[in-house]
Amino acid sequence: MAQGTGRVHHLQVSIDTNFPNVDFPVDTLSPTSRTVSAAHFSGKWQFDSLISNSAIGIDLPQLLNPGPLATQVTLFAPVSLLFFFFVVAVLGQVRGHELHPMHYFLLACAFFAFHLLFAYLVDRFGIGASFAVASAVSVFLVVSYARLFVGWKFALREVGIAQLLYLVLFSYTFFWQGFTGLAITIGAICTLFFVMQVTGRTDWRRAMHEASTRA
Repeated sequence: MAQGTGRVHHLQVSIDTNFPNVDFPVDTLSPTSRTVSAAHFSGKWQFDSLISNSAIGIDLPQLLNPGPLATQVTLFAPVSLLFFFFVVAVLGQVRGHELHPMHYFLLACAFFAFHLLFAYLVDRFGIGASFAVASAVSVFLVVSYARLFVGWKFALREVGIAQLLYLVLFSYTFFWQGFTGLAITIGAICTLFFVMQVTGRTDWRRAMHEASTRA
């Protein structure tokens, strides 16, 4: 309104937008009336007399910047890989599939192919198309390799679904600005619940003994 505290009389401000999701900057006045539809927002600030030094305004929608997004996804890649390996290792033990460290190494290489490809594709193509292509390539690499030593059923059901959850969906949570941490936390809790239910009746002494005998 003014530098310091100022008084205004008969103030009337109208703002109309062609988008419905409107945010208000910090320390700004809320509209006295508003109308929101599927395609636009209309707000009015109307005061007969007002003493305030707060501004009137709205935040315009910001396009998602692919550079910082790709950096964040890559930075948290080890976390998503840890979830993936944890689930695959537990399910492999329960289903009787022993994975060699070399299997894990090559699976990790195929897993990280997503992050490398995505980081370079976003410089040339749209962020949605880049994400889809990188996801498809990485999932194909992982599943087509896993079926060679665990069979198609385990590769598609356990390994493939685990990768969709802990690579594709995990990385997609970074599109939900402000909710990424909550989404990952919920995913971690759901993972813990799933693993506990799947392995609750497993005789780990017997399973470990059989694994050492096979080795």
